[in-house]
Amino acid sequence: MTLEKITKSISFDYFIIVIRFLLAIVFIQYGYSKLNEQQFGLTDEMLEKPLKDLDLMQIGWYLFDHQPFKYFIGISQIICGLMLLINRTVLIGALLFLPIAVNIIIIDLTIMPEAMGIAFAIRLGFYIFLDLLIFYRYKSQTLEAFKSLTKPVKLKFNHKLWTFVFIPLLAFFLEFATAIPKLIFGLVAEPEKTINGIKNLFHFLQQNF
Repeated sequence: MTLEKITKSISFDYFIIVIRFLLAIVFIQYGYSKLNEQQFGLTDEMLEKPLKDLDLMQIGWYLFDHQPFKYFIGISQIICGLMLLINRTVLIGALLFLPIAVNIIIIDLTIMPEAMGIAFAIRLGFYIFLDLLIFYRYKSQTLEAFKSLTKPVKLKFNHKLWTFVFIPLLAFFLEFATAIPKLIFGLVAEPEKTINGIKNLFHFLQQNF
């Protein structure tokens, strides 16, 4: 039996359902454990140790136990798992699975002891392979979506060529606008310090421009 016949068989279709269920359960379980305080964090005994006496995994577990990081990752994993179970959203779930799984692999290889990190990387690498089989099973929809997303876009209006000269300047002011909320917060929380900071900024600009 050729590969094409295998992938079009009822057995392969059933196997994809098994894959979806496995990946969904794994992510939902890990996501729920983060929301239920069963993953991350250190014991009281570990927290009393100096930082230099902790290994990278313990430091990572301490940092990952803080919000909103832990809840964000947990909820993302649960949403991804549920999407894998629903026919309408399975491809979105499979796509969401990839960056989450790859990030977990990189983190595990970075902070875990070498043997443990490799073991988890192999396990997650196998999950990624299974996830890619989902895309292969629904390759027509996947290719159609990829072609649509990579199709060149067209501007709604024709802009004068000279207007593009102002793009870097306008982008700078747009970036500067992101500091306004921080400025307002500073004026409310620490007005004197914020005002002095503004004065120092203007003084610097006057001296250098």
